[in-house]
Amino acid sequence: MKKSEQELKEIVRQKYTEIAEQNLEFNAASCCGATDSSTEVYNIMTDDYSELKGYNQDADLGLGCGLPTAFAQINKGDTVIDLGSGAGNDCFVARHETGESGKVIGIDFTDAMINKSRENAEKLGYNNVEFRYGDIENMPISDNLADVVVSNCVLNLVPNKRNVIKDIHRVLKPGGHFSISDVVLIGELPEELVEDAEMYAGCVSGAIQKDEYLGFISELGFENITIQKEKPIIIPNDILAKYLSEDKIDEFNSGNTGIFSITVFANKAGEKSEKRKISLQELNVACEPGGNCC
Repeated sequence: MKKSEQELKEIVRQKYTEIAEQNLEFNAASCCGATDSSTEVYNIMTDDYSELKGYNQDADLGLGCGLPTAFAQINKGDTVIDLGSGAGNDCFVARHETGESGKVIGIDFTDAMINKSRENAEKLGYNNVEFRYGDIENMPISDNLADVVVSNCVLNLVPNKRNVIKDIHRVLKPGGHFSISDVVLIGELPEELVEDAEMYAGCVSGAIQKDEYLGFISELGFENITIQKEKPIIIPNDILAKYLSEDKIDEFNSGNTGIFSITVFANKAGEKSEKRKISLQELNVACEPGGNCC
Protein backbone atom coordinates (compact mmCIF):
# COMPACT_ATOMS: atom_id res chain seq x y z
CA MET A 1 0.00 0.00 0.00
CA LYS A 2 1.36 3.41 -1.04
CA LYS A 3 2.45 5.57 1.87
CA SER A 4 1.14 9.11 2.33
CA GLU A 5 3.42 12.14 2.17
CA GLN A 6 3.18 12.51 5.94
CA GLU A 7 4.10 8.85 6.50
CA LEU A 8 7.14 9.22 4.25
CA LYS A 9 8.25 12.34 6.11
CA GLU A 10 7.95 10.52 9.42
CA ILE A 11 10.08 7.64 8.10
CA VAL A 12 12.79 10.14 7.15
CA ARG A 13 12.52 11.98 10.47
CA GLN A 14 12.91 8.80 12.50
CA LYS A 15 15.81 7.47 10.44
CA TYR A 16 17.77 10.71 10.48
CA THR A 17 17.24 11.01 14.20
CA GLU A 18 19.02 7.65 14.49
CA ILE A 19 21.89 8.57 12.19
CA ALA A 20 22.47 11.90 13.95
CA GLU A 21 24.18 9.76 16.60
CA GLN A 22 26.09 7.51 14.17
CA ASN A 23 29.69 8.20 13.29
CA LEU A 24 31.08 9.21 9.90
CA GLU A 25 32.65 5.81 9.25
CA PHE A 26 29.30 4.01 9.54
CA ASN A 27 27.39 6.57 7.49
CA ALA A 28 29.97 6.68 4.71
CA ALA A 29 29.77 2.91 4.27
CA SER A 30 26.00 2.93 4.02
CA CYS A 31 23.53 4.10 1.38
CA CYS A 32 23.36 7.87 1.97
CA GLY A 33 23.91 7.07 5.64
CA ALA A 34 20.51 5.49 6.05
CA THR A 35 20.74 1.81 5.18
CA ASP A 36 22.68 -1.01 6.80
CA SER A 37 26.42 -0.72 6.37
CA SER A 38 27.77 -2.32 3.20
CA THR A 39 30.68 -4.73 3.27
CA GLU A 40 32.06 -2.99 0.19
CA VAL A 41 34.90 -0.70 1.25
CA TYR A 42 33.97 2.50 -0.57
CA ASN A 43 31.47 5.30 -0.21
CA ILE A 44 28.31 4.88 -2.22
CA MET A 45 27.32 8.51 -2.70
CA THR A 46 29.52 10.83 -0.71
CA ASP A 47 32.19 13.15 -2.05
CA ASP A 48 35.23 14.16 -0.02
CA TYR A 49 34.77 17.50 1.75
CA SER A 50 38.04 17.41 3.64
CA GLU A 51 39.91 19.67 1.20
CA LEU A 52 37.29 22.43 1.28
CA LYS A 53 38.02 25.44 3.46
CA GLY A 54 35.65 25.66 6.40
CA TYR A 55 35.26 21.89 6.59
CA ASN A 56 34.68 20.55 10.11
CA GLN A 57 34.95 16.81 10.67
CA ASP A 58 32.50 16.79 13.60
CA ALA A 59 29.81 18.16 11.27
CA ASP A 60 30.40 15.61 8.50
CA LEU A 61 28.07 12.61 8.82
CA GLY A 62 28.79 11.37 5.30
CA LEU A 63 25.20 11.95 4.17
CA GLY A 64 25.68 13.95 0.97
CA CYS A 65 25.85 13.00 -2.69
CA GLY A 66 27.88 15.94 -3.98
CA LEU A 67 29.73 19.14 -3.09
CA PRO A 68 27.19 21.89 -3.77
CA THR A 69 29.00 24.52 -1.72
CA ALA A 70 32.06 24.05 -3.92
CA PHE A 71 30.00 25.17 -6.94
CA ALA A 72 27.70 27.70 -5.28
CA GLN A 73 29.59 30.92 -6.18
CA ILE A 74 29.12 32.32 -2.67
CA ASN A 75 30.44 35.86 -2.20
CA LYS A 76 31.53 37.73 0.92
CA GLY A 77 28.52 39.13 2.74
CA ASP A 78 25.99 36.79 1.12
CA THR A 79 23.06 35.31 2.98
CA VAL A 80 23.07 31.55 2.38
CA ILE A 81 20.37 28.99 3.22
CA ASP A 82 21.16 25.27 3.48
CA LEU A 83 18.19 22.92 3.09
CA GLY A 84 18.41 19.81 5.24
CA SER A 85 21.46 21.10 7.08
CA GLY A 86 22.10 18.00 9.19
CA ALA A 87 25.05 18.44 11.53
CA GLY A 88 26.08 21.67 9.79
CA ASN A 89 28.72 20.54 7.31
CA ASP A 90 27.67 22.61 4.29
CA CYS A 91 26.77 25.56 6.49
CA PHE A 92 30.31 25.76 7.85
CA VAL A 93 31.85 25.54 4.37
CA ALA A 94 29.42 28.25 3.21
CA ARG A 95 30.32 30.37 6.23
CA HIS A 96 33.97 30.34 5.16
CA GLU A 97 32.94 31.75 1.78
CA THR A 98 30.46 34.37 3.01
CA GLY A 99 32.76 35.49 5.83
CA GLU A 100 31.87 37.21 9.07
CA SER A 101 29.87 39.85 7.18
CA GLY A 102 27.50 37.25 5.78
CA LYS A 103 24.82 35.03 7.26
CA VAL A 104 24.21 31.27 6.97
CA ILE A 105 20.91 29.65 7.94
CA GLY A 106 20.51 25.88 8.09
CA ILE A 107 17.04 24.32 8.06
CA ASP A 108 16.26 20.78 9.24
CA PHE A 109 13.15 19.03 10.56
CA THR A 110 14.98 16.60 12.84
CA ASP A 111 15.49 17.80 16.42
CA ALA A 112 18.58 15.63 16.89
CA MET A 113 20.26 17.19 13.84
CA ILE A 114 19.38 20.73 14.94
CA ASN A 115 20.87 20.05 18.38
CA LYS A 116 24.03 18.55 16.86
CA SER A 117 24.54 21.41 14.42
CA ARG A 118 24.05 24.05 17.12
CA GLU A 119 26.58 22.33 19.37
CA ASN A 120 29.08 22.29 16.49
CA ALA A 121 28.51 26.00 15.76
CA GLU A 122 29.00 26.87 19.43
CA LYS A 123 32.26 24.90 19.57
CA LEU A 124 33.50 26.82 16.54
CA GLY A 125 32.38 30.18 17.93
CA TYR A 126 30.31 31.07 14.85
CA ASN A 127 27.82 33.82 15.64
CA ASN A 128 26.57 34.23 12.06
CA VAL A 129 25.50 30.61 11.51
CA GLU A 130 21.96 29.82 12.64
CA PHE A 131 19.98 26.58 12.59
CA ARG A 132 16.19 26.63 12.39
CA TYR A 133 13.72 23.80 12.80
CA GLY A 134 11.37 23.66 9.82
CA ASP A 135 9.97 21.92 6.75
CA ILE A 136 11.74 22.88 3.52
CA GLU A 137 8.39 22.86 1.69
CA ASN A 138 7.43 25.85 3.84
CA MET A 139 10.63 27.36 5.18
CA PRO A 140 10.68 29.59 8.28
CA ILE A 141 12.29 32.25 6.09
CA SER A 142 11.01 35.61 4.81
CA ASP A 143 10.48 36.23 1.11
CA ASN A 144 13.42 37.45 -1.00
CA LEU A 145 15.98 36.97 1.78
CA ALA A 146 18.72 34.71 0.39
CA ASP A 147 21.48 35.35 -2.10
CA VAL A 148 22.25 31.64 -2.37
CA VAL A 149 20.47 28.38 -1.51
CA VAL A 150 22.42 25.12 -1.23
CA SER A 151 21.33 21.58 -0.43
CA ASN A 152 23.01 18.19 -0.44
CA CYS A 153 21.05 14.98 -1.08
CA VAL A 154 17.82 16.20 0.54
CA LEU A 155 15.13 17.00 -2.06
CA ASN A 156 14.91 13.30 -2.99
CA LEU A 157 13.74 12.67 0.60
CA VAL A 158 10.79 15.05 0.24
CA PRO A 159 7.61 13.58 -1.30
CA ASN A 160 6.54 16.87 -2.94
CA LYS A 161 9.69 18.15 -4.64
CA ARG A 162 7.80 20.75 -6.63
CA ASN A 163 6.74 22.49 -3.40
CA VAL A 164 10.38 22.66 -2.24
CA ILE A 165 11.56 24.20 -5.50
CA LYS A 166 8.65 26.67 -5.36
CA ASP A 167 9.69 27.72 -1.85
CA ILE A 168 13.33 28.07 -2.92
CA HIS A 169 12.11 30.55 -5.53
CA ARG A 170 10.18 32.44 -2.84
CA VAL A 171 13.10 32.87 -0.42
CA LEU A 172 15.70 33.85 -3.02
CA LYS A 173 16.31 37.48 -3.80
CA PRO A 174 15.76 38.56 -7.42
CA GLY A 175 18.90 37.43 -9.22
CA GLY A 176 19.79 35.02 -6.41
CA HIS A 177 20.68 31.44 -7.24
CA PHE A 178 20.91 27.90 -5.93
CA SER A 179 23.38 25.05 -6.26
CA ILE A 180 21.84 21.74 -5.22
CA SER A 181 23.20 18.19 -5.28
CA ASP A 182 20.58 15.47 -5.47
CA VAL A 183 19.80 11.95 -6.68
CA VAL A 184 17.80 11.42 -9.89
CA LEU A 185 16.87 8.47 -12.08
CA ILE A 186 16.97 7.50 -15.73
CA GLY A 187 14.67 4.51 -16.17
CA GLU A 188 12.52 2.71 -13.62
CA LEU A 189 13.68 1.12 -10.37
CA PRO A 190 12.53 -2.42 -9.46
CA GLU A 191 9.33 -2.36 -7.40
CA GLU A 192 11.13 -4.03 -4.49
CA LEU A 193 13.33 -0.93 -4.13
CA VAL A 194 10.56 1.58 -4.78
CA GLU A 195 8.31 0.18 -2.07
CA ASP A 196 10.91 -0.18 0.68
CA ALA A 197 10.92 2.47 3.41
CA GLU A 198 14.62 2.03 4.13
CA MET A 199 15.54 2.63 0.50
CA TYR A 200 13.39 5.77 0.60
CA ALA A 201 15.29 7.06 3.61
CA GLY A 202 18.48 5.96 1.83
CA CYS A 203 17.99 8.55 -0.94
CA VAL A 204 17.17 6.01 -3.66
CA SER A 205 13.47 5.18 -3.97
CA GLY A 206 12.39 8.79 -3.41
CA ALA A 207 14.39 9.99 -6.41
CA ILE A 208 12.43 11.05 -9.50
CA GLN A 209 13.28 11.05 -13.19
CA LYS A 210 16.03 13.47 -14.17
CA ASP A 211 13.88 15.17 -16.83
CA GLU A 212 11.01 15.62 -14.37
CA TYR A 213 13.38 17.11 -11.76
CA LEU A 214 14.83 19.63 -14.21
CA GLY A 215 11.33 20.30 -15.56
CA PHE A 216 10.09 21.46 -12.15
CA ILE A 217 12.98 23.93 -11.95
CA SER A 218 12.14 25.37 -15.35
CA GLU A 219 8.36 25.47 -14.75
CA LEU A 220 8.80 27.47 -11.55
CA GLY A 221 10.61 30.31 -13.30
CA PHE A 222 14.32 29.64 -12.77
CA GLU A 223 16.84 30.66 -15.44
CA ASN A 224 20.29 29.51 -16.59
CA ILE A 225 19.67 25.92 -15.46
CA THR A 226 23.04 24.18 -15.58
CA ILE A 227 24.22 20.74 -14.50
CA GLN A 228 27.49 21.55 -12.79
CA LYS A 229 28.44 17.94 -12.05
CA GLU A 230 26.98 14.50 -12.69
CA LYS A 231 28.16 11.11 -11.51
CA PRO A 232 26.64 7.60 -11.49
CA ILE A 233 25.61 6.02 -8.19
CA ILE A 234 26.33 2.30 -7.89
CA ILE A 235 24.48 0.36 -5.18
CA PRO A 236 26.66 -2.55 -4.00
CA ASN A 237 25.29 -6.04 -4.55
CA ASP A 238 25.31 -6.84 -0.84
CA ILE A 239 22.78 -4.06 -0.28
CA LEU A 240 20.71 -5.03 -3.34
CA ALA A 241 20.61 -8.64 -2.06
CA LYS A 242 18.37 -7.50 0.79
CA TYR A 243 15.67 -6.70 -1.76
CA LEU A 244 16.35 -8.56 -5.00
CA SER A 245 17.08 -12.12 -6.08
CA GLU A 246 20.40 -12.87 -7.74
CA ASP A 247 18.75 -12.92 -11.16
CA LYS A 248 17.07 -9.58 -10.53
CA ILE A 249 20.35 -8.09 -9.34
CA ASP A 250 22.01 -9.15 -12.59
CA GLU A 251 19.07 -7.73 -14.56
CA PHE A 252 19.21 -4.45 -12.63
CA ASN A 253 22.96 -4.06 -13.07
CA SER A 254 22.87 -4.83 -16.79
CA GLY A 255 19.68 -2.89 -17.58
CA ASN A 256 18.96 0.65 -18.70
CA THR A 257 18.22 2.09 -15.25
CA GLY A 258 20.69 4.69 -14.05
CA ILE A 259 20.92 6.35 -10.65
CA PHE A 260 22.83 9.63 -10.74
CA SER A 261 23.99 12.35 -8.43
CA ILE A 262 23.61 15.72 -10.14
CA THR A 263 24.58 19.18 -8.94
CA VAL A 264 22.27 21.76 -10.51
CA PHE A 265 22.66 25.56 -10.68
CA ALA A 266 19.84 27.97 -11.52
CA ASN A 267 18.99 31.57 -10.71
CA LYS A 268 15.83 33.53 -10.02
CA ALA A 269 15.09 36.23 -12.56
CA GLY A 270 16.19 39.69 -11.52
CA GLU A 271 18.89 42.31 -11.76
CA LYS A 272 21.72 39.81 -11.17
CA SER A 273 20.50 37.49 -13.92
CA GLU A 274 22.83 38.63 -16.70
CA LYS A 275 25.81 38.82 -14.35
CA ARG A 276 25.28 35.20 -13.28
CA LYS A 277 24.85 34.08 -16.88
CA ILE A 278 28.20 35.60 -17.84
CA SER A 279 29.83 34.03 -14.80
CA LEU A 280 28.64 30.57 -15.82
CA GLN A 281 29.95 31.02 -19.34
CA GLU A 282 33.33 32.16 -18.07
CA LEU A 283 33.66 29.38 -15.52
CA ASN A 284 32.44 26.70 -17.97
CA VAL A 285 31.27 24.57 -15.09
CA ALA A 286 28.85 22.32 -17.02
CA CYS A 287 29.94 18.68 -17.21
CA GLU A 288 29.03 15.71 -19.31
CA PRO A 289 27.44 12.76 -17.47
CA GLY A 290 30.09 11.04 -15.41
CA GLY A 291 32.41 14.01 -15.66
CA ASN A 292 34.13 15.71 -12.76
CA CYS A 293 34.37 19.48 -12.50
CA CYS A 294 36.24 19.51 -9.22
